[in-house]
Amino acid sequence: MGRIIAVANQKGGVGKTTTSINLSASLASLGQKVLALDMDPQGNMTSGLSINKDEVENSIYDLIIGNAEIEECICRDVFENLDVLPSNINLSAAEIELIGVDNKEYIIKKEIEKVKDRYDFIIIDCPPALSMLTINAMTTANSVLVPIQCEYYALEGLSQLIHTIELVQDRLNPDLEIEGVVFTMYDARTNLSLQVVENVKDNLNQNIYKTIIPRNIRLAEAPSYGIPINLYDPKSSGAESYMLLAEEVIHKGEE
Repeated sequence: MGRIIAVANQKGGVGKTTTSINLSASLASLGQKVLALDMDPQGNMTSGLSINKDEVENSIYDLIIGNAEIEECICRDVFENLDVLPSNINLSAAEIELIGVDNKEYIIKKEIEKVKDRYDFIIIDCPPALSMLTINAMTTANSVLVPIQCEYYALEGLSQLIHTIELVQDRLNPDLEIEGVVFTMYDARTNLSLQVVENVKDNLNQNIYKTIIPRNIRLAEAPSYGIPINLYDPKSSGAESYMLLAEEVIHKGEE
């Protein structure tokens, strides 16, 4: 029975897609069978995993509006152990198309039910907004992983996200839990990064992952080549950190 993790934060630029891409790839390289599901109309997870988002025949949008079966939308073996359900700009129209549709919060959940037994992990990259797409991701997921950038406004918006997660738990998916918080873009040279980490630890009674993702130039370069960091530069601090995070995620499931 696979674990479904939504990577969510309505704040943009916190390393959400970077985390979705590299956690998926690192889990796959550790022998887990992974489906990376892109719920963001920007399609950055799709292109970061070497798929041309403008040329895919069927994307998650086609799945949502009922134009294609899930089998027709999954790109298989993009990397070893890693399948991708791609997205592109078409997905931005889904919100409007779903107006008046019954049970629209459960469309993705219903589709993922058909394939979830094939995977150890399904990682969902959510859009940077608390939209119907994010709600769909949260009704599908078992847990939500929240990347937080080590910067001054890190906690801003976090209470809003936690409120949304609690609403989803309350009304749509009682089994949803907060997987934990992972710090991204950590700069060891600044006191600010350290203060943010301490501040969040003091103010949040959530699970906080031990692994902290550093600010790393190789990590920033990798998506432009369409390959995850563990293949682009396996010896970089970014690659090592995501491998450690993947191991932590695996072991958390075993507790």
